[in-house]
Amino acid sequence: MQKFLGTYNVIPSLPKNLEKLRELAYNLHWTWNPHARDLFRRLDRELWDETNHNPVMMIGSISQERLKEVSSDEGFLAHLSRVDSRLQQYLTEKTWFQKNYGEYEDFNIIYFSAEFGLTECLQTYSGGLGVLAGDHLKASSDLGIPLIGMGLLYKEGYFQQYLDSDGWQHEKSEMNDFNNLPMKLVLKDNTEPLILSVSFPGREVYFQVWKIQVGRVPLYLLDTNVQLNSDEDRRITETLYGGNVETRIQQEIILGIGGIRTLHAIDVKPLVCHMNEGHSAFLALERMRILIEMFGLSFNEAKEIGYYSNIFTTHTPVPAGIDVFSNELVEKYLGDYYRNELKITGKEFYALGTIYKGKESSVFNMAHLAMNSAGFINGVSRLHSQISKKMWVSAYKNVPFNEIPIGFVTNGIHTRSHLSREMEELLLQYVGERWISEPSDKSIWERIDKIPDEELWRTHERRRERLVAFARQKLYSQIKKRGGSQEELLEAAEILDPTALTIGFARRFATYKRATLIFRDIDRLSDIVNDSTKPVQIIIAGKAHPKDEEGKRFIQEIYQITKEERFRRKVVFIENYDINVARYLVEGCDIWLNNPRRPLEASGTSGMKVIANGGLNFSVLDGWWDEGFDPEVGWKIGNGEEYTDHDYQDEVEARQLYNTLETQIIPHFYERGEDRLPRKWITKVKNSMKKLGPIFNTHRMIWEYFENYYKPSAEKRRVLVKNDCESAKALAAWKVMVRQNWHLIKVVSVNTNGYPTQIYVGDEFPVTAEIDLGALSPDDVEIQIYYGPVEKQENPQFNSTVVMIPEQRKNKSGNYKYSGKIAAKKSGQQGYTIRILPMHPLMIHPFELGIVYWA
Repeated sequence: MQKFLGTYNVIPSLPKNLEKLRELAYNLHWTWNPHARDLFRRLDRELWDETNHNPVMMIGSISQERLKEVSSDEGFLAHLSRVDSRLQQYLTEKTWFQKNYGEYEDFNIIYFSAEFGLTECLQTYSGGLGVLAGDHLKASSDLGIPLIGMGLLYKEGYFQQYLDSDGWQHEKSEMNDFNNLPMKLVLKDNTEPLILSVSFPGREVYFQVWKIQVGRVPLYLLDTNVQLNSDEDRRITETLYGGNVETRIQQEIILGIGGIRTLHAIDVKPLVCHMNEGHSAFLALERMRILIEMFGLSFNEAKEIGYYSNIFTTHTPVPAGIDVFSNELVEKYLGDYYRNELKITGKEFYALGTIYKGKESSVFNMAHLAMNSAGFINGVSRLHSQISKKMWVSAYKNVPFNEIPIGFVTNGIHTRSHLSREMEELLLQYVGERWISEPSDKSIWERIDKIPDEELWRTHERRRERLVAFARQKLYSQIKKRGGSQEELLEAAEILDPTALTIGFARRFATYKRATLIFRDIDRLSDIVNDSTKPVQIIIAGKAHPKDEEGKRFIQEIYQITKEERFRRKVVFIENYDINVARYLVEGCDIWLNNPRRPLEASGTSGMKVIANGGLNFSVLDGWWDEGFDPEVGWKIGNGEEYTDHDYQDEVEARQLYNTLETQIIPHFYERGEDRLPRKWITKVKNSMKKLGPIFNTHRMIWEYFENYYKPSAEKRRVLVKNDCESAKALAAWKVMVRQNWHLIKVVSVNTNGYPTQIYVGDEFPVTAEIDLGALSPDDVEIQIYYGPVEKQENPQFNSTVVMIPEQRKNKSGNYKYSGKIAAKKSGQQGYTIRILPMHPLMIHPFELGIVYWA
């Protein structure tokens, strides 16, 4: 095959009065501005759909005649002017961050993720993790938080799915033409592409940088497909989650180490780095390397600075979901790096890849690297935080379970990105505009009651009708591609009923999500969907990972059920699930079904997207629904039970699913008065919007990240690097000193000074203790009374602490006397002991050093 000698780039030629289209196309603010999307659709509706809603490609493909025509269309020009003015207003108006933290200088958050789901034309995502990351950027933009995204750019993206005539999933790749996507190559001195590199075994691997503008937030994506690389290295960033284990470590080195180098190359000094999952954890090594080089720090001193300014968010409730590399593979790629750049031994380095101290490991765990190098760790729902603590409890010896330092920030969704145009107009009319800028304000959502029931219902019905039309169109296209018969094509135009109760199920076909649960009793389901007076229909979509054979079998089983005569018009599988398919589903479904095997759903966000669209959730109490469920806002499957016998669990929960459908959901939906409105159903919809809308959104989520993680992390980083890293050096030395002397601590005596052991509620129980701190001082420790009910002492959630106060300095024995009082709030037998923890004003939590003294 012949290769081109050189390249040149052709850009669209626009009439002067249409130049604003170019700027609008290159800022993804259009993905959450319906007026902007209407503008592009107005330019050429068919081309808008053909380009998969890609305004850059559309502008480059549209005929010059059409451009000339709209350049003299006063209506189009007025529309263009309004959309442009709104974007300029958005970019220049004072934001939440500026109003509340305008005094912050050189403040930035760098958000690292292996995938970003921003819009359907950008194949930089595979599923929920990516869409969450995209929503994170959009909400940060709305709030004005100085956040920068960092990821990888994949030539093929994630695979495109199609099913054969037996329903078996196949995968195909589609090459992305980056020059025809809403992104731009980052240039050095505005001339040549910025090219950077990282060291791989025996060679340098080079990468270029692309920039996507997401409102106010820039997203930088790294791409190894450059001519300086070998053909093999050019393919490193070819596929998202593709290749083998060596491809994964290569990608993660580019993302983590290359990402930090990119920031410095564009003159951004990262203050706080947020790792969205462990894929980017190598960034911690590069941050340490730069500190060692810039300030002449030791590895431990540099590690302290990084620890306090890195954040790690885990999304994985099972160890199998975490990237783990053999030490041999890590040595191959990072051996020279840790010896020559970090200047540490192999023992020190590989200790970073495990949280189990004192135990050598043959594998290097990326989540453990993130946990060892980030002082702030969180799960993505309250329940997921508990599951994460259980997963890693053995790494926190002598730490009560409820005090294991893994917090949570429950995920949310960027409401406006997932809201139908019709519902947005209805909210603007009756709720006002503030829900756009302040979606977490509960008082705003209370105005939902002002929407007339009839208007809310008709709006939702229109979206259901569009979903049915979309499903028919997709099915027709699927059958045609498979070479289906004319009879099948005609039937595709008649599937589904635009007035029937519509259940949506769409997600990754991981087996724990149990996509086939609703089909467990196939005859019972047939009776449900074929009730002529109360019809029910199900629309399903989702991809199985190319290597997940069992997930593919689930898809095949569902496909074959859809071919049965009794389900042919009632159950539909839509191929190639993506953001666009998801949009139609969440905007038009009446019920969003989610039945994972608890507790394996870390959060889940798809069900959040139906809330503002007038849909209701029907789910297992897992992830976010464990927090969100209330009988007034939706339905549940089970009561939060967890089973060891999975077949028995599926049987029990399938029955509960059918029972709830038959006795609650279906009767509720079809109970109509003379006006044909399901008043009780509409009340539930309004309750869902009012109660869940202000909570499960990314504005609330970002605010929690900012207040609990970003702000304190940035403040600690500033203190630690001040005055040539004076505080970091002192802190590192203090930790060494405390560890070396901890074994000398001793509780000499504990007494109650003859106070009676039986007291009344409301009294105080005094405790004193004589403590030998060895070489430590009272400023180095916190002495606590740890107490709680004796009968529940094994369950730490019932226990509490009281900080003891030193009564005197060293006595003749060189010991310290401490005292404290326990307030008696409940009756019953209570127990107590003494706990000693290291304490330093810069510490995030007292368990950082991994040492605790219990009397």
